[in-house]
Amino acid sequence: MLKSRPKAWRPLRVLFLTSVVLLAACGDKEPQQQAGGGMKVPVSVVTVNTTPTTLYQDLPGRVEAIKEAQIRARVTGILEEINFKQGTDVTEGQHLFSIDPDTYQALRDQAAAQLQNAQADAKAAASLAQRYQILIKENAVSRQEYDNAMARNAQAQAAIAAAQANLKTAEINLGYTKVTSPINGRIGKAIVTEGALVNANEGTQLAVVQQLDRVYVDIRRPASELMSLRNAMAAGELTQDAEGAKVTALFDDNTQYDQTGELLFSGVSVDPSTGQINLRAEFANPDNILLPGMFVRVRLQNGVDEKAILVPTQAVQYSNAGATSVFVVKEGVVAAVPVKVGTTYGDKILVNTGLAEGDELIVAGFQKIGPGVPVEPMPWNSGPTSTENAEESAEAAPAEDSGAEQAPAQDDAKASE
Repeated sequence: MLKSRPKAWRPLRVLFLTSVVLLAACGDKEPQQQAGGGMKVPVSVVTVNTTPTTLYQDLPGRVEAIKEAQIRARVTGILEEINFKQGTDVTEGQHLFSIDPDTYQALRDQAAAQLQNAQADAKAAASLAQRYQILIKENAVSRQEYDNAMARNAQAQAAIAAAQANLKTAEINLGYTKVTSPINGRIGKAIVTEGALVNANEGTQLAVVQQLDRVYVDIRRPASELMSLRNAMAAGELTQDAEGAKVTALFDDNTQYDQTGELLFSGVSVDPSTGQINLRAEFANPDNILLPGMFVRVRLQNGVDEKAILVPTQAVQYSNAGATSVFVVKEGVVAAVPVKVGTTYGDKILVNTGLAEGDELIVAGFQKIGPGVPVEPMPWNSGPTSTENAEESAEAAPAEDSGAEQAPAQDDAKASE
């Protein structure tokens, strides 16, 4: 019984020693982790500077034709011919439609005959009046007969004038059977077809011609914003650019229209229902790229900020709620700073508030940082090499922490042996 007791205690001694080794290993783990966690994470930074910048704003606009003519029937009749191809350019006076002219030709001929009749009557009345003028001096006719002859002569002259007016009206209506374009421009599709009855009283629309060599772009802007700009200029915070009235247009794919437009200040008005300013810009459109109804973004110049802050776009962080912030280095640690941003200028973005000249702004190496994390700033060269180096350094820095965590595991393995 006494000899078997040492064998019973042997597993307990082994278990006890193993527990002691494990506890010692766990005790060493925390200091090593703390040492690794205190290492500075490399990040790429730029020093914030101010620079004179022309400020602009992109606003949605809609293209409108500078002239638009609705071609309508001015006489009633059957449409006989369509003399154009839809979508083509037409010139002022070009023949577009033909309406049956027979009725109007007959009315014109009738009016011409009536004029001839009136002229014949007037000739006879004039001859009679001339004779009576001689006879009245010789008392060969009564005064009443003389007055009647003079009145008939005057009536005959009036009848000629009326007949001439009727003839002119008939000729105008006959001319309306040949429908022409009132302006130069591009014509759309024919709204009616051959054989259709068009009505002058209803003003049946036949087609639309739009002048497109120059176009308008109508835009809207909050009136309060314009007042803010005026106040900033009055305070000297902004200065008016020499070409402040010039505007540019951008398409949906962010490509810029190759023609510069001009803001028409005479077209500025405030919409009383919305409180917005209605602006109109005019663009040359020689290649008919801008089409009526098209939506574009119009870039308006707001003035020049002599102390604008532009930072790389990648430095700005966006939250799910839409808030914007940046990371800066303050006393060797990361600090999150809320900012308000404005227009994007290529690969840079305008920061309106939140940053000051001289701030160290983090632009690369965000993977392992957060507020309060100690960092090692490195100059950013605005190229992929600097960004990649910062990211690789940031990823490599915690690798020593990983090694520190693996060390106790190796001790455990030795202890178990």
